[in-house]
Amino acid sequence: MRFKSWLTTNLIALLLLPGVANARSIKLLEATIDDIHASLMSGQITCREIVEFYLERIEAYDKAGPKFNAVQYINPLALQEADGLDSQLESSGLIGSLHCVPVLLKDQVETRDMPTTYGSVLFKEFVPNRDATIVVKMKKAGAIVLAKTNMGEFASGYVGSAFGIIRNAYDPSRSPSGSSGGTGTGISANLGMVGIGEDTGGSIRGPASVNSLVGLRPTVPLVSRYGMMPANPSSDTLGPITRTVKDSAILLDVLVGYDPNDTLTAYSVGRIPESYTAFLEKDGLSGARIGVIREPMDPRTDLTSDDHKKVLFVIDRALTDMESLGAEVVDPVTVQGIDLVSKIYVKNKYETEEAMDKYLAQHPNIRFKSLREIILSGKVTPWRAPELMDLVGRSTKEKGYFEVILAREELRRRVLNVMASNGLDALVYATFDHQPRVIKSDVLTNPSGDDDYGLGNNRQLSPVIGFPAVTVPAGFTTEDLPVGIEFLGRPFTEGLLLRLAYGYEQGTQWRKPPATVPPLVDDF
Repeated sequence: MRFKSWLTTNLIALLLLPGVANARSIKLLEATIDDIHASLMSGQITCREIVEFYLERIEAYDKAGPKFNAVQYINPLALQEADGLDSQLESSGLIGSLHCVPVLLKDQVETRDMPTTYGSVLFKEFVPNRDATIVVKMKKAGAIVLAKTNMGEFASGYVGSAFGIIRNAYDPSRSPSGSSGGTGTGISANLGMVGIGEDTGGSIRGPASVNSLVGLRPTVPLVSRYGMMPANPSSDTLGPITRTVKDSAILLDVLVGYDPNDTLTAYSVGRIPESYTAFLEKDGLSGARIGVIREPMDPRTDLTSDDHKKVLFVIDRALTDMESLGAEVVDPVTVQGIDLVSKIYVKNKYETEEAMDKYLAQHPNIRFKSLREIILSGKVTPWRAPELMDLVGRSTKEKGYFEVILAREELRRRVLNVMASNGLDALVYATFDHQPRVIKSDVLTNPSGDDDYGLGNNRQLSPVIGFPAVTVPAGFTTEDLPVGIEFLGRPFTEGLLLRLAYGYEQGTQWRKPPATVPPLVDDF
């Protein structure tokens, strides 16, 4: 550490006193990007020490302790990269907005110096010869990809043949949601500072919601998917999972922008602000007009159950808080056909095989060249294999695909009409209408997958209509389980959504770290 020599002896003595090391660890626990940059610039800590802090917590809590199974692979060069960033800081200051920010990256995204498994044992040894576009951008901004995180196999659920079961940071017996479950649990447990998830049908916002985090699903053209295995390209996107709204805004600034390797990003040109952090105002809810969707989007939701009522209490309190913070809440608003969201989403089985096969063909050193070969290997978990088999032989040229497109467009217009006719800035609803489910003992071997996974799921509206959404912590149930509330806006209104989320976050401060992962005694 860069302290004056005359202070070093006294500092070491202080750190050896009972309770002092623990106090230092609390400063690093829940630390934000601004926090560590201030500490780095003042010489209170080094980048190496920051990285060591997170590596020690991964070892203690993900490998030896509660065993969340959140981390798949640790970057072997992390400490070396940290030393380089310390030298850079000493010579010329911070490299960029993510200088020495340890990132947990969903293992669906390629890294040239670490394996990329997609949650499957079939790719456990696969090391790509390239970095994904977002990895290049984050590194340029000074980030350290600390680790690759476990994910639901081929972007679904929370189990995979490469690693087994991911677990919830607040209650390891419960679901972490998916498929970015490793990132959600890891960031919540303070195993990294910020995280990257992928969201096809809710895989950023689900893990964020059940782990008391902020999860932002951007408008699809904002962030390049180059270097990421696709699921459904029309709704696939990458985005931040963080402990605070501001950290999400800082990370989003780095991720967005045109990439010729993903031509869909051309739609974002001219629609990206100078910085999303400029939208963050403590009174961000003041004057906002927000419509509440009460009708469940998951046909399995049980409105009469005690479990649902526990979540509903938290959501009702959140809406009251929004009003007290200056928002005008229109409760409820009715979107005709909202109950069809789940049916429209699952009906799209036409994009996956073509997209995966095309992606696999980009890698000459990859063993499995098609979705068919992957399924025929017999290695995919029984929960995921039947879902994938149902996608084989489908094509975007089929009539059914056009029916999906038409249904999406109809629902999109209905949502826009409701927002326009009610003068709404955003819609709001519970990310889940139920608490995260208890993981069944046979989840790795049960081919039916019938474990009530994602019960009460309202996440699919955003990907079906292509609008951005952000979930933010709304508090905890009487069982001390997190509840997330979700803001949805028109395309390319991420700045507005972050403003609303920030206003709510600052006015309520519901985020608290899981009791399962207290400070380590030797943290400093």
